[in-house]
Amino acid sequence: MNFGGLLGIIAILAFGVGILGVAFAFTLASQGRSARGGFLLAVVGFAAGIVLFIVSSGILIVQPARAAVIINVLTGELEDPARAPGTSIIIPGLQEYVIYQTDQREYTMSGTSTEGRLQGNDAVEALTVDGQEVRLDITVLYRIARNDVNQIHLNWQNRYESDFIRPTVRAVTRDVVSQFAAEAIYGLEREALGGRIAEVVTNRMASEGLTLTSLLVRHIDFNEAFAQSIEEKQIEEQRLQRARTEAERVQTEASGRADAAEQEARGRANARLIEAQAEAEALRVISDQIAANPNLIQYLYVANLSDNVSFALLPSDSPFIFNVDDFADLGAEFEAPEVTLETGG
Repeated sequence: MNFGGLLGIIAILAFGVGILGVAFAFTLASQGRSARGGFLLAVVGFAAGIVLFIVSSGILIVQPARAAVIINVLTGELEDPARAPGTSIIIPGLQEYVIYQTDQREYTMSGTSTEGRLQGNDAVEALTVDGQEVRLDITVLYRIARNDVNQIHLNWQNRYESDFIRPTVRAVTRDVVSQFAAEAIYGLEREALGGRIAEVVTNRMASEGLTLTSLLVRHIDFNEAFAQSIEEKQIEEQRLQRARTEAERVQTEASGRADAAEQEARGRANARLIEAQAEAEALRVISDQIAANPNLIQYLYVANLSDNVSFALLPSDSPFIFNVDDFADLGAEFEAPEVTLETGG
């Protein structure tokens, strides 16, 4: 209990004492005794009650997150600045006060009856640039600075929510929504919409001494037909995207197979080229060796004959090599003895 309230209670008790004094005075008078003591008690009680009541009425206690507008009842002027939280003195009968909250407050307009400040459907209805009707649930978070309390009192008193904030936010929302297409609001432009509404409302509230801390577009409701058409369009776009992705996958795989086949063909061609170059180099070496040594080809022929082949060596200047079996067959035909030929010196 604050000090002013305590003095008020004491003042009431003092008035009670005064009333008891009056009753006591009448009781004494009815008994034929002096009523002076009762009247004295009544005077003291009423006097103390009046003094305490005046004193308690002159004590102003402002709670935290509050500000008091002090009004001169004779001139109507406001004390500047408004009283800050704490205890102070006012002149009873000459000064009056009005308390305003300076902490953060909220004002909600919602289509859900249990959420908004007003009962029933209080969502903001607006038309988009393409004529679609939308309904928005909006919450405004704001506060009043102590230095602006006098301005609020002069312009709106305690009606600033119902007479200023609510109609201003609704009017600004309708104006901003009319600049957007419904499909854009349904999609990526919702955040931009909320930002634009907050920007305009901030300027309007600042001109009246109110500080906007946040404006939340909590829900946007479209008519059922439009929402269904947008959903169907999004589903179709998803199908097209999947088709594009599948086509790109098939194309990528085909391109990969083509690249692999091309690389394989190049590999085979390079292998053949290397093999041909190796064979050509081998033939060149053989040709050089034969040119340098003409008997080399005969040596290679003889060296590669089968083991069961008999042969004879003719004179070194003979260019022929004969199979001995041929000679044997020829001798048998003429019934001649087996002939062995040797080379002469």
